[in-house]
Amino acid sequence: MTDLNLIFTNEYPELIDEWNIIPKIWDKVRRLCDQTNKKGRYILTCSTTLNDEKSKKIFHSGVGRIGKLKMSTMSLYESGDSESTASISDMYKGKQKNAKVEKLSLLNLSKLIVRGGWPEKPKIKNNEVSIVAKNYISSILTKDINDDKKRNERKMQLLLKTLARNESTIVSVKTLMRDMKEHEHKDVIENEKTVFDYLNVLERLFIIENQEAYTENYRSKDRIGKSAKKHFTDPSLAACLLNLSAEKLSKDLKTLGFLYESLAERDLRIYMENLGGRLCHFRDNVTGLEVDSVLEFENGDYALCEIKLSESGIEDAKKSLLKLKSKMNKPPKFMCIILGLYEAVVKDKETGIYLVPINALKI
Repeated sequence: MTDLNLIFTNEYPELIDEWNIIPKIWDKVRRLCDQTNKKGRYILTCSTTLNDEKSKKIFHSGVGRIGKLKMSTMSLYESGDSESTASISDMYKGKQKNAKVEKLSLLNLSKLIVRGGWPEKPKIKNNEVSIVAKNYISSILTKDINDDKKRNERKMQLLLKTLARNESTIVSVKTLMRDMKEHEHKDVIENEKTVFDYLNVLERLFIIENQEAYTENYRSKDRIGKSAKKHFTDPSLAACLLNLSAEKLSKDLKTLGFLYESLAERDLRIYMENLGGRLCHFRDNVTGLEVDSVLEFENGDYALCEIKLSESGIEDAKKSLLKLKSKMNKPPKFMCIILGLYEAVVKDKETGIYLVPINALKI
């Protein structure tokens, strides 16, 4: 297209979807913004970040004119599946109150995972909930992965399945390659450089993202693991790649545990980004001490969270949280255990640790 004016309608607000196909639209919008002090006239959306070649076609950063906003799939709070009786902000301020919550069943929790946080999912029938994730993955494999160069669809699919089997874990490229060889007999990726390239594409397409390691305040920083925990941006993608229905998932407690952690950390990531903070994890490589989630706030404060499927994991979670707290130079603002199957928001009188059902949580 040579005449960009054909794109603009002069009716506001104007939404231009997949603007990244014609990167020069960015500079055009920037120039139009300079002609008026009115805000919110243009909404530019796309499902991928620009590759290096397309980035060269943009000559202005947009600073002062264009604000960037990352859109995630919906949290349980946004989809109306959280009772919203437990607030990260209230726990931070020490104002969280005890509350009764309807306990989820294994099947209902599995349905939330398989359904995912896609905007139309709350309205879709149970036997159709995987359609959006399947179509999304199909589109990625047949089109989006070839944005800057041709890639092998079969090998990318194998890597996606490997990532799904290792969801919510700290996994190296070598481990991913070994997993592919163990589960597949042909078309595996043999070259580390290729795996790195494929992972980079998946990050650029917002299919996967890294939960970085928390390295502040710990007394023995040289022992802290620096590797990121890998996640699909929505747990429904992992469930789809593993061909799991809610019924099948509810009967596989090991897999359910990993995908439940993915669900909980999706919501925590959304809430923390809204608060201006970020979601991390912690591991001591020498002792093996781990904590699932560290909530790092904008002002440097932090909170420690363990994620457990049911109350049978509460005592172990308490021990991990208290042990890590004892080794920190600065104490956490609060500690909590986020539970998949639990019936109340409670602050433990002995430890001060909050017990929070996932279907009670909000920002």
